[in-house]
Amino acid sequence: MTESNIKLYNGDRLPSVGLGMWKVELERAGDLVVDAVQCGYRLFDCACDYGNEEAVGTGLRRVMTDGICAREELWITSKLWNTYHRREHVRPALEKSLRDLGLDCLDLYLIHFPISLRFVPFEERYPPEWFFDPHSPSPRMEIDPVPIAETWQAMEDLVDAGLIRNIGVCNFGCSLLRDLLSTARIRPAVLQVELHPYLTQEKLLRFCAEENIAVTGFSPLGALSYYSLGMATEGESVVDTPVVREIAARHDRTPAQIVLRWGIQRGTAIVPKTTSVERLKENLSIFDFQLSSEEMNTIAGLNRNRRFNDPGDFCESTFNTLCPIYE
Repeated sequence: MTESNIKLYNGDRLPSVGLGMWKVELERAGDLVVDAVQCGYRLFDCACDYGNEEAVGTGLRRVMTDGICAREELWITSKLWNTYHRREHVRPALEKSLRDLGLDCLDLYLIHFPISLRFVPFEERYPPEWFFDPHSPSPRMEIDPVPIAETWQAMEDLVDAGLIRNIGVCNFGCSLLRDLLSTARIRPAVLQVELHPYLTQEKLLRFCAEENIAVTGFSPLGALSYYSLGMATEGESVVDTPVVREIAARHDRTPAQIVLRWGIQRGTAIVPKTTSVERLKENLSIFDFQLSSEEMNTIAGLNRNRRFNDPGDFCESTFNTLCPIYE
């Protein structure tokens, strides 16, 4: 059976299944953390941009104060937002997340996107989101071209200061990873990218395996997170495909469990999002069965290179700014 955690190059162990906090409402976030820990979750995938870290922190304090779980058993990830890429802004951004989460140290801090935007002071707007001035007659993203090496060096300083155990990146491809590795003093421990049967990214996974970079897949169920945002269309749900439903029936599992099992059986971690206790339990109950090689290949054969979360699309349509990163 697949291990319930992934060993990083420094010996730390990243849980294979975590809870993604993207799109979790403020009023639900604190209770959801408690519910999830009681169900067995130890990894919480957070970010400044999600706008709910303070509520997540409330839940974490309850978990630790009530003795449900010790801090040492938890793995808390957060992400550096696009407006904080300049060296002088990286540590204050982390410290804001730490205060909101009620923590002294993060287990993992990720550069959220390879997109650097003009700084927005915390007191002016937090989280700053994408527009530099949302009240402008023609609001746009305003690019501030910061070298990745500058941002990364500031992230390394945070490890030296004992504020972060591991650092990594999100939404990077092989070329950016090669560039980062060529100058990094501390190697990236984790890459987080969109991964599901419609976007399998085999070459990227192979490259990361060669470089001993662990991979976390966000949106592991594909389209489900994107219907409400207008970023996926009817009929794009992988859990509704006949192939997945047939495999699910064969194993007496739900289609979602089959897709999530496929994700961890590839050797990646996954961070599905749900606010339902029933779904929390279901999404974690994927370690007591195994897909055959044929089933794994069949699911991988669904690949369409369909990326739902693509700044090259949504930045132009929603934020009036062309900002491709994968092309």
